[in-house]
Amino acid sequence: MPARIYRQPKPAGQSGLAGTREWVFEYGQSAPRHQDSLMGWTGSSDTRAQLKLYFSSCDDAVAYAQREHIAFEVEKPAERILAPKVYADNFASNRIQNWTH
Repeated sequence: MPARIYRQPKPAGQSGLAGTREWVFEYGQSAPRHQDSLMGWTGSSDTRAQLKLYFSSCDDAVAYAQREHIAFEVEKPAERILAPKVYADNFASNRIQNWTH
């Protein structure tokens, strides 16, 4: 499988943007996974699949993949749409929706 280059999305349950500005490079799975018969744990002989490399820009991650001759796919993040909201609009006289409190 090719490597994956992406930017982590904002956590849904949090308002902060920490960790969302870095680009992540993940190696693809190159060896099949197998289940341990005694413990039931899933394992693999592919240690690269456990690595995540962080880059400050997408171009740096692409340059690394090209320099190391690694097939890759870039996943562009969806742009956030910020709708400005004003608290005073809750009390406007021309409010369309019913008051719910």
